[in-house]
Amino acid sequence: MKDLLDNLDKAFESRVRLGIMAILMVNEQVDFTQLKELLDVTDGNLASHLKQLEASSYVAVSKQFVGRKPNTTYTATAEGKLAFHNHLKAIENLLKN
Repeated sequence: MKDLLDNLDKAFESRVRLGIMAILMVNEQVDFTQLKELLDVTDGNLASHLKQLEASSYVAVSKQFVGRKPNTTYTATAEGKLAFHNHLKAIENLLKN
């Protein structure tokens, strides 16, 4: 049983980080406001979870201006997609055993 738990990625233990990655897996890129609305979290809460995923190299950040307003978008990196896929496989294996 312990071996099954070893394959879970600690980066995805939070429901917010799990939600961020799930959203980014099915969308090429999502902006901060969309993530905030979809996950129903505060700015600060979302920002802290995004920073953790960025520090793990699971999420890439792109900042630009749309008109005069700043717009920050997020994309799952190839490393992040692989890590999330492996995390989901570990959950499946845990449920099967």
